[in-house]
Amino acid sequence: MHRFEDLKIWQKAMDITENCYRVSAGFPSEEKYNLTSQIRRSAVSIPSNIAEGAGRNSNGEFKQFLGIANGSSYELLTQLYLSERLNLVSKETIKPIVNEIIDVCKMNYSLQKTLTKS
Repeated sequence: MHRFEDLKIWQKAMDITENCYRVSAGFPSEEKYNLTSQIRRSAVSIPSNIAEGAGRNSNGEFKQFLGIANGSSYELLTQLYLSERLNLVSKETIKPIVNEIIDVCKMNYSLQKTLTKS
């Protein structure tokens, strides 16, 4: 069992979630139950799965939840790219978030490798 609040990957994933909430707040109201909701659910899923995995009984279980978090990261990237293509947000606005997501994916992969060695 790991203390998830101390994990840099979880902290960075929380920053991503916060930033996604801020960006999606500016979306049109007709997107409230569509892309806005989808972006927020994907973003929340990343730190949530990291935390859930950290609370599991084995490194194998933790690694499994990190894999789910990684999938949510790619889902979120797709939704942000779609938001840009639909002109709901500018490339300049999402670029920092995209870079944060890519960093979290790299951190995730590294953490999974260390859990495999244990």
